[in-house]
Amino acid sequence: MTTQNLLVELFVEELPPKALQKLGDAFATVLGDQLKALGLASAASVVTPFASPRRLAAHVTAVADKAADKAVQQKLMPVTVGLDKDGNATPALLKKLQALGADVSNPAAAVAALKRAQDGKAEALFYDSVVPGATLAGGLQKALDEAIAKLPIPKVMSYQLETDCELPGWTSVNFVRPAHGLVALHGAAVVPVKALGLTAGNSTTGHRFEAAVSPVVLKDADSYAATLQKDGAVIASFAERKAEIARQLAAAAAKVGNGARPIEDEALLDEVTALVERPNVVICQFEEQFLGVPQECLILTMKANQKYFPLLDAAGKLTNKFLVVSNISPEDTSFVTGGNERVVRPRLADAKFFFDQDRKKTLASRVEGLGKVVYHNKLGTQGERVERVRAIAKAIAQQLGDAQLVQDADLAAQLAKTDLVTDMVGEFPELQGIMGGYYALNDGLGETVANAIEDHYKPRFAGDTLPRNTAGVVVALADKLETLVGMFGIGNLPTGDRDPFALRRHALGVIRMLVEKDLPLDLNALLAGAVPAFGDKITDASAQLADFIYDRLAGSLREQGYSAQEVDAVLALRPQRLALVEKQLAAVRAFAALPESPALAAANKRVGNILKKAEVEGPVDAHVNPQLLQEKAEQDLFAALQRFVPEANAQFDAGDYTASLQTLAVLRAPVDAFFDDVMVNAEQLDLRLNRQGLLKTLHEAMNRVADLSRLAV
Repeated sequence: MTTQNLLVELFVEELPPKALQKLGDAFATVLGDQLKALGLASAASVVTPFASPRRLAAHVTAVADKAADKAVQQKLMPVTVGLDKDGNATPALLKKLQALGADVSNPAAAVAALKRAQDGKAEALFYDSVVPGATLAGGLQKALDEAIAKLPIPKVMSYQLETDCELPGWTSVNFVRPAHGLVALHGAAVVPVKALGLTAGNSTTGHRFEAAVSPVVLKDADSYAATLQKDGAVIASFAERKAEIARQLAAAAAKVGNGARPIEDEALLDEVTALVERPNVVICQFEEQFLGVPQECLILTMKANQKYFPLLDAAGKLTNKFLVVSNISPEDTSFVTGGNERVVRPRLADAKFFFDQDRKKTLASRVEGLGKVVYHNKLGTQGERVERVRAIAKAIAQQLGDAQLVQDADLAAQLAKTDLVTDMVGEFPELQGIMGGYYALNDGLGETVANAIEDHYKPRFAGDTLPRNTAGVVVALADKLETLVGMFGIGNLPTGDRDPFALRRHALGVIRMLVEKDLPLDLNALLAGAVPAFGDKITDASAQLADFIYDRLAGSLREQGYSAQEVDAVLALRPQRLALVEKQLAAVRAFAALPESPALAAANKRVGNILKKAEVEGPVDAHVNPQLLQEKAEQDLFAALQRFVPEANAQFDAGDYTASLQTLAVLRAPVDAFFDDVMVNAEQLDLRLNRQGLLKTLHEAMNRVADLSRLAV
């Protein structure tokens, strides 16, 4: 058995750029995994993916020409079934052995070759055999078929391929794009595999225009990337091509000078990497007059429509220069530069036209138009939605600020959606909110309202910034609450991976604003306060929505490093001020580190169970009559509560949750003594109720910061 490196390449028509990297990684990974599973490659074999616009390939080190034979032991049947009373093989056993390829011409010898071993309660017969290892040709064929079948293809194409046989005809092939070539090299030898109607060879096709030779003949598996680059003018590795583009972008920006830098956009860089085989960055420019248009518009049209990299100056302002990643490298690049400059000019002119036209009408004049835009068939139009957001925003603003905040938030809420009916947002939906901010400034509404309009969608994604001012926070909260309360109110909830109205993201946005802005707002009151704005359009699903928000909060806190037990203990109390939750978690963590913690957590769980049973007969009152305390242990516990609970409560009210729990840790000894010496459920009713009241007092004191019973192991 010898090992050599393996190279497999599928040469196809242009692959979908946004899926290219995934396709390349999946092709190489599955191919490598299958070869390892078949024993043709080892765990130490290195799999390297290649992906360019017209090829998927994988290089695998140390691949054997044949896998090692494998000893296999197979259970046949219980001895009582396989052998008769004289120890001879039964027909059932002989039939089974024959099916496995064993020699049954001498039944006695066949039985003697079997092994007997205990299998559970019965003794069974086992057959040892050697399975020949897979050959490279057969194993690679299986691995290649599997790699193609498991590709994460966004959309399958069907195309016709002429059959290679004596009878002329066509066969139908399904793949992401029509395939035109297959390479399979084990060292320098071609492996005779087939795929998608193609037979493997040792040659491929290089760059469409700049290849030095065609076809590109590959000497062996290891020379693939170097030969393709030298003779085919193609950088086969996605990662190397991406790094080369980034290097050229930085060099071109440095050539422009004045601190210029290309805009950072990883998704755009990936997409452009998937569009070119031999990148060549050129510097282009447009007329400075277009810089009067908001830079977000120009940047978006250059990135989304043309795949260009706009250049920013040292202050982050857009310049009139941009970078183009070309797929050709002519000596004279002037026609490449000129062509791209001609192409981008109409795009920028359209953006300027939209901007100029939109500014002829005020945002206020567009409010009426929102009444003609359907938001949801059960929740009405965008106009109705705006009125709900205004009502919710007004209620929040009244809690957070003065009359000026109420006025600013109301105006921002009224105008926040009006840019949806502008030409610019109609062309570029991604600019909603941003254009509203620009148009608000154009209308003379001031920065506070303009920023609130622009920011009311924030945070749009994980890690996004929060609104810059309080009015923006108010409107953003109101907007997200309107969506959440409305959708839950009509039963339109996320299911599995489906969340078309981004309710999970909205919930996390509400959490972030309440926490990071330290807002003195109670969650239940916020949710309940938003319901009346809908009238009879919805049912009140505030309780279900609160559970949904707490679930999102729990997941977020666990991601931040808090244990599931800590999070469960704090959120079990459904804390209303979410901004205080992290302080409560810190207190729980500090308490859990105390030596008294395990005993108190266990006792707390026991107290909870006692009270739960007692409350079946009626509510337990946290009241204690000192005259009815007969046992020393219950008198000592009551005295300890009288002494330490007021101090713990004062610390809790001052926001020092850690100190509050640590103060209560001294209760361990009297609590342990109480359970050792006192019968809670005494036969005498007044004693029993008094002892239950004592435990209720203890339970309420211990569980203000968190449900400590959740810490019990």
